[in-house]
Amino acid sequence: MPPGKVLQPVLKMKVDELFLCWLSESSTQAMLRDCLRRIQMPARAERGAGDAELPGPRLAAAAPDPAWRPRECEGPGAPGPTPAPTALPVGAASSARSGPPVRGPRRSGGTRVSRRALQDPVDCSPPDSCVRGILQSRRALQDPVDCSPPDSCVRGILQVQTGKEEPLPPAASRSVPTFYFPHGRPQDPVNVDAVIAKIERTFAQLPRERAAMEDMGRVAKACGCPLYWKGPLFCGAGGERTGSVSVHKFVAMWRKVLQNCHDDAAKFVHLLVSPGCSYLVQEDFVPFLQDVVNTHPGLAFLKEAAEFHSRYITTVIQRIFYTVNRSWSGRITCAELRRSTFLQNVALLEEEADINQLTEFFSYEHFYVIYCKFWELDTDHDLLIDAQDLARHNDHAISTKMIDRIFSGAVTRGKKVQKEGKISYADFVWFLISEEDKKTPTSIEYWFRCMDLDGDGALSMFELEYFYEEQCRRLDSMAIEALPFEDCLCQMLDLVKPQTEGRITLQDLKRCKLANVFFDTFFNIEKYLDHEQKEQASLLRESESEGPELSDWERFAAEEYDILVAEEAAGDPWEDGYEAELSPVEQKLSALRSPLAQRPFLEAPGGLGTVELYEYECGGDDLPPS
Repeated sequence: MPPGKVLQPVLKMKVDELFLCWLSESSTQAMLRDCLRRIQMPARAERGAGDAELPGPRLAAAAPDPAWRPRECEGPGAPGPTPAPTALPVGAASSARSGPPVRGPRRSGGTRVSRRALQDPVDCSPPDSCVRGILQSRRALQDPVDCSPPDSCVRGILQVQTGKEEPLPPAASRSVPTFYFPHGRPQDPVNVDAVIAKIERTFAQLPRERAAMEDMGRVAKACGCPLYWKGPLFCGAGGERTGSVSVHKFVAMWRKVLQNCHDDAAKFVHLLVSPGCSYLVQEDFVPFLQDVVNTHPGLAFLKEAAEFHSRYITTVIQRIFYTVNRSWSGRITCAELRRSTFLQNVALLEEEADINQLTEFFSYEHFYVIYCKFWELDTDHDLLIDAQDLARHNDHAISTKMIDRIFSGAVTRGKKVQKEGKISYADFVWFLISEEDKKTPTSIEYWFRCMDLDGDGALSMFELEYFYEEQCRRLDSMAIEALPFEDCLCQMLDLVKPQTEGRITLQDLKRCKLANVFFDTFFNIEKYLDHEQKEQASLLRESESEGPELSDWERFAAEEYDILVAEEAAGDPWEDGYEAELSPVEQKLSALRSPLAQRPFLEAPGGLGTVELYEYECGGDDLPPS
């Protein structure tokens, strides 16, 4: 078989074998050769046009055996309902039993008649449609108007012999509108030349038409961007390498952005990504956040303590990925950025002088609380904590089984936790936010990963009992009667209402408005006792409260910050003097250089994608509000 030729089934195997068996009969071949001679000799066909029908003996020769005579052939020249063939292929017979050999195309091996089919005693009468086509073609030979047999019969015999179908005509092309816009849906056309002219006028007012970092605020406004895009604009034009940006280089860069990126998310990603990438990693945010630290009026007191810049930047980066990177990949795409509120918060940096009002990402008070909590646990101040350090959080409220799961690599980034059994400050940021607010999609995923011991995407009754056993032992040690697991399980199933009996999925917990009660029941003894003292109805009312209600994390951060400030005001600083170093009340930080401050803090923790974490489906309801 020549290369590229594909055999395709045309008829059912049995019908094909029966037809070829009939076609190989000597009488059938004689009749077909006579038809071909008549077709090839028009003059002879015209001489025989006056005959009413073909001679009887020749029709009888076509089917000498009564078993082969179809019912439609009771009389000579009986018309058939199917169209007549146009041309019979030369060499249509499978073997030349009588008459001179006729050359024709080689028949495909797929249509060869098997000996078993020839010996089959089952009825081997030829298909009625084929006989009717032959008979109709014989009548067409007597027609003085048109002697050519129909094309359909010839195509049918050719398909049987060659084993392939005639290609169908191409379907009418249908234009499908574009539905995927990775760089944003194109809006109304932008007058690029007018924007470029405005940028050139701004550069003309600068010395040598070059913009330093201090001048990028005016350039950002000329581009129509928020003020704190000045850092990404400066880096996108290559200013971090040369210290300044020329008008020609910036115009070429911004013209390309306007032509290829059609919304703010695509533009922001394009300005910060590394060459050849289409997503943002943690290191890409450092230049942008460093500019925020250097120039925002709400962080002016940090200028005196540059060693803490990297601590604040690390905290903000982790909070960005915690909220925006819904795929847990460690890579923020345009789609994820578009669905988040991050760019709206960046725009608010210009309008809000108090950085603490931007509680979703940039609040210094939240950074202060997180860092103080980490400092309490990190007794040796090496910026790493082990399982024993983390177990001391909130007076040993979290069970040891859950602590072990956190250090198992289910929710931590990088491989240091597996090798050395320690987690970094970046991992602690995720832990603390998830621990204090178990109602957000990311925190629910965080604790679900920890409780899903076998990684099958569902919590079984065995896994729930595994964590509840330690809760019972701890309650017994406190002289508190623990609820039997069967009763506790009934309560939790009534609380979550899983769709599948006997297993609780991630989607079940996200639909449940009291996921925090579910998780605390199995691994946080302090919060479990707090929930037990409240009625479930009151818990539900708290979760359904409308209006600008503070989240659990914001409430916790505000309370802890007030406690820390009160301790300092009472003259009760920590014994190592750290409270005095970071006090925002004094509006400045001491220039004291401790070993902790001298250590490079932002070690660019490995992306979340470096750890093989099993994936969970995130529906539209899982997305952060936009």
